[in-house]
Amino acid sequence: MSYATTEIWLIIIALGIGTYLIRLSFLGLIGDRPLPPLVLKLLRYTPVAVLPAMVAPLVLWPQATGGVPDPVRLMAAVMSLLVGYWTKNVLWAVGAGVVTLYAGLALTGQL
Repeated sequence: MSYATTEIWLIIIALGIGTYLIRLSFLGLIGDRPLPPLVLKLLRYTPVAVLPAMVAPLVLWPQATGGVPDPVRLMAAVMSLLVGYWTKNVLWAVGAGVVTLYAGLALTGQL
């Protein structure tokens, strides 16, 4: 399905307006009032939920393998989880995942 240039610009403008209204609802309408404790507690978990949501499709259905799960990428994800849980340090977890991924790709001849 192809879109005309005008349709693409209308979609971009509509998404921009929608994004502005979503941000206005938090910043403009309730930005000067304190948030309820429950909302503050839930907002603390936003980064914890967003990062796995961004990474999971890359691990389970990687484009590099045509969408087929790859044992090397799964092992790198598991290693990242283990090191992150053990050290409680994001940088160590990411580093362990990267090292595991590249070592696994090199050992299997995919690098």
